[in-house]
Amino acid sequence: MGYRNLSLGAFITLILTIFLPVTANLPALLQMSQVLAQTTNPRKAEADRLFQQGFEQFKTGQLEAAIQSWEQQLKISREIKDRTAEGSALSNIGYAYKALENYQKVIEYQQQYLAIARETKNREGEKGALFEIGLAYSELGDYAKAIDYYKLGLPIAREVKDQEKEFYIIGNLSNAYMVLKDYPKAIEYGEQYLVIARKNKDRKWQGEALKRLGFDYLNLGNIPKAVEYLQPGLAMARELKDRNGESQILGFLGFAYFSLGDYPKAIESNEQALAIARELKYRDREGDVLNSLGSVYMVLADYPKATEYYQQSLAIAREIKDREAESISLNSVGNAYLVLGDYPKAIDYYEQRLAIVREIKDDLREIDALRNLSSAYILLENYPKGTEYSQQALTIARKIKDRFGEGGALRNLGVVYQLSGDYPKAIEYFQQAWAIIREFHDVGSKQLALNNLGYAFYKQGNLTLAESHLIELINFQESLQVKELNDKDKISFYDTQRNPYETLQKIFIAQNKNDAALEISERGRGRAFVELLASKLSSNAKEQSATPPRIGEIKQIAKAQNSTLVEYSIITDYFKIGGKQQNKESELYIWVIKPTGEVSFRKVDLKPLWQKENTTLDNLITTSRNSIGTRGTAFRGINVVYNPNAAKAKNNLKHLHELLINPIADLLSKNPNDRVTFIPQGQLFLVPFPALQDEQGKYLIEKHTILTSPSIQVLDLTHKQLQRIGKQAIQGNNTLIVGNPTMPFISPKIGDKPQQLTSLPGAEQEANAIAKLLKTQPLIGSKATKAAVLGRLTQARFAHLATHGIFDDIQGLNSAIALAPNSPGSQGNQKGDGLLTAAEILDLKLNAELVVLSACDTGRGRISGDGVIGLSRSLISAGVPSVLVSLWSVPDAPTASLMTEFYQNLQKNLDKAQALRQAMLTTMKNNPNPVDWAAFTLIGEAE
Repeated sequence: MGYRNLSLGAFITLILTIFLPVTANLPALLQMSQVLAQTTNPRKAEADRLFQQGFEQFKTGQLEAAIQSWEQQLKISREIKDRTAEGSALSNIGYAYKALENYQKVIEYQQQYLAIARETKNREGEKGALFEIGLAYSELGDYAKAIDYYKLGLPIAREVKDQEKEFYIIGNLSNAYMVLKDYPKAIEYGEQYLVIARKNKDRKWQGEALKRLGFDYLNLGNIPKAVEYLQPGLAMARELKDRNGESQILGFLGFAYFSLGDYPKAIESNEQALAIARELKYRDREGDVLNSLGSVYMVLADYPKATEYYQQSLAIAREIKDREAESISLNSVGNAYLVLGDYPKAIDYYEQRLAIVREIKDDLREIDALRNLSSAYILLENYPKGTEYSQQALTIARKIKDRFGEGGALRNLGVVYQLSGDYPKAIEYFQQAWAIIREFHDVGSKQLALNNLGYAFYKQGNLTLAESHLIELINFQESLQVKELNDKDKISFYDTQRNPYETLQKIFIAQNKNDAALEISERGRGRAFVELLASKLSSNAKEQSATPPRIGEIKQIAKAQNSTLVEYSIITDYFKIGGKQQNKESELYIWVIKPTGEVSFRKVDLKPLWQKENTTLDNLITTSRNSIGTRGTAFRGINVVYNPNAAKAKNNLKHLHELLINPIADLLSKNPNDRVTFIPQGQLFLVPFPALQDEQGKYLIEKHTILTSPSIQVLDLTHKQLQRIGKQAIQGNNTLIVGNPTMPFISPKIGDKPQQLTSLPGAEQEANAIAKLLKTQPLIGSKATKAAVLGRLTQARFAHLATHGIFDDIQGLNSAIALAPNSPGSQGNQKGDGLLTAAEILDLKLNAELVVLSACDTGRGRISGDGVIGLSRSLISAGVPSVLVSLWSVPDAPTASLMTEFYQNLQKNLDKAQALRQAMLTTMKNNPNPVDWAAFTLIGEAE
């Protein structure tokens, strides 16, 4: 699914016109005819009169009449054997047919003139005729013949020192070679063209040459060189106010930046190109740029946005009946369906594309269409069809010497052998593919090729080569320019990059390199979160890069936290089940890092869960939560129903303990006041760790003081946050307390009528009790507006919000805290609907030491490789080192009791983690069901 063939086609016809001379449609022999007009020979005088008449008719657009006049002149000139005048007539008739776009006639007459010019040793005339014949063949699409005539004319132009004609011939030679896809030759002549343009200080033609060379280097696959020409070309187009050229170059730069993996610049360039294309009403270019933007968003895993751009592009192609552009857009939509797993639909679009590219005889895109059809059939596990299409693609690619297409076809054939279990054969094809693909600057193809090789060597048992290829891949991925992406796009992008980190962990563990596996586990998680935190903590660009911690630094972090760190990594693999390859949970890796620096590794076999128990770790976590009565917020706080099952709950919590805790129980401190910080992954973020039960029925919170974090590196950064703001004793004058705001109206589902969230009297009692304890005034009911809360939150050292929480597990950033809607005309956040979203919190700068979200599901959101995208992540990113959030819809009265206990414990100088543990132990005495006391988790700092 290489990008190379997707986006440049629509620009070619625009470029084809740039090297035509501005004087090309003027009669060539005007001066000679004026001299001839002085003769006393009446037939010659009549011939000259006809010439002049034809010239006047030509000037006024009477082309057919001009041809008739010159045909009569031609007849007389032949009668009187005036070869010079005969040549003049032939040449001018050729020009008239050129204006009528009858290029076969141009060739017919210019060929006759060429013979006379050679006979009379008229080098100027010979040069002009050769040039005009070359132009005519170009217009007819016969570029090989055009090149023959241009090459004959070029030395003559140099001989007679006609630099202008030399200039145009060189330009059109470059053009012809570009169309024939002989890019090295196109570049050779393009460079000569640029030299002359610079010598003549012609800014316009310098700009055109720079644009052309950039285009040629793009097609050659030398992307850095293309950018080297395109950037000054863009500056020149802007200087000359050439909006058309500016739009073209921006489109090329968008392509180049995409190929280099600089996605922010790719988006920026394409969006600028799109704006100009719409301004100039260039529908074909608008469609092409829309397609390019779709490709960028595909890589960023924003599939809805990508598909939206692709469909717009396809609609434009069909509207303007551009079959080439239609084929490109069909391919793009097919790619989107392929990524989304709808292989039959992808095949449908690819087959439509294949029919078009065969109809228009586009070999390059036929190769691409065949490769994509092969990929779709391979994913459907129809290996014969996959092989058939790949072999067709390979044959054509080798025939036309398309190296990029050859590499892609070889890679697909390798995939077929890999999935069939023939790893030696797969490696043979992958190595051939990589030898070709590494020549090009195509990010996606390089990633696939290296990943394929690394995985195949791993499955073959050649761990050394597997390791080297995957490390090369990871280094390459991490070199991609994504720093300027917004946080949302970074998260999506990094989620698409996770596979090699997991495979490399398996390779390291197989070689007993447990510390190296831990380093790579950390390196592959929470990357966007770490970058976001690091950028907010430091103005130093180097520190903002947040290099992943090595084993020595990991040990130092455990020491600084004075906590035993437990990092989990869920490992998957492909298994043949029912004759089909399926990706299933394989093992659970667990690292334990003690404050002393001792690092231990354990692993758990997860295969029996789906092989014998007909479940998975994901399902076990979900059923465990459901069985203790955790309530979801499907209706965002409205009419939630739940059905706990105590007996089932006990068994499930024990089963989770058996998988997650038993393997490392001997490594955990026996002192219950010693901290244990769990670093989950995936669905493990939803595990109620305090409620896990051992064989004797004892809860984990009874034996340990528990915290969580998305990664070890995030812990290091929250520690730095705490150092930045310092510690203070909790007291009323620096605390914000909110309880039971006047609830906003929200739609349970998109399109539904908005309903008011239910009132929470228990939350109000909770807020009043805590405010009394801390000797402050809470914001209750209508006073707890969004504007009022935001005004206080940015100043508070401690914040406690007891209200409804709404979680968004699709994007995460729409997760929200319910507050009272702003009164009309109030100052503050423009969006005064009463919902304080994770996206809005992300933009705040907070100095709070602790924020407690005593609400439903505030610790939930979209689970990604970056952790949980939601309220907790946004609060930490905004500057809060310790966040207390819930994993389900918490019950009103027990929560009020637990929170009051928590603050009483803080006043006794217990740290935050110990305060939470003691509050849980106290609450469970009167409310033994874990649903009433185990929902909350402390993320970040205990101190």
